Amino acid sequence: MNSVNKTLYIPLYGKAFVSKKGLILRDAKAEEIWAAEGFDLKGKSKSKWLAYYMGMRSAVFDMWLKEQMSRDGEAVVIHIGCGMDSRVERVGTGGHSWYDVDFPDVIEERKRYYSETADYHMISSDARENDWMKAIPADRRAIVVMEGVSMYFEPEELKVLLKNLTDRFGQLNILMDCYTTFAAKASKYKNPINDVGVTVCYGIDEPRLLEEGTGLIFVAEQEMTPAFLINELSGAEKAVFKKLFGGKIARKMYRLYEYRRG
Repeated sequence: MNSVNKTLYIPLYGKAFVSKKGLILRDAKAEEIWAAEGFDLKGKSKSKWLAYYMGMRSAVFDMWLKEQMSRDGEAVVIHIGCGMDSRVERVGTGGHSWYDVDFPDVIEERKRYYSETADYHMISSDARENDWMKAIPADRRAIVVMEGVSMYFEPEELKVLLKNLTDRFGQLNILMDCYTTFAAKASKYKNPINDVGVTVCYGIDEPRLLEEGTGLIFVAEQEMTPAFLINELSGAEKAVFKKLFGGKIARKMYRLYEYRRG
């Protein structure tokens, strides 16, 4: 795998860590894969604080996705940059057609642990390309999640991806996390992704910039670390996490944006 693809091991470790502790997110598959793969993370990548953050981020994405799926039983679900994530198992397809998308070498690795079904499909492709969308029915609403992905796209590349999605799907809901430009600049020197060789990433400060030329409408900024999840921690850990990851300091670095079309 290249260095960007190796970043998938950071959230995988985080989800396995919190799941094993019985906090925030229950993810037996993450525990299984982490134990089997034994990827050697170092430094900040194995921080318990980052693990708590990764767990909360994924839990928020899961909750949003469940809500969107409950509103439209015919919608298709698209998880762009799925990595080794077990979201399809945590959330369940509920009869929806679900498509996990990632680079060919990631999907090849993923198929060691996941199997396709009548509802669940894996697509091997660089998301920057357009042809992969042809495998997905275009006559339904698309519910799209992009977790830990946008920061590896140059802003114009991200706009192209979003425009391709709106060109393909007349109705669309999307949730994605984004670095701020400050975080992107700081990431060259201090970011857990440095531990797997990534030093270049990108940020967005104004969510409405992604409306320009894409056909999307900005809906809201969502809470990345809601209080009820922080409250699963206890004592000093809860206080420290709340200060470092649950307030203004965290928002200066990281945002969670929701968009729609139709």
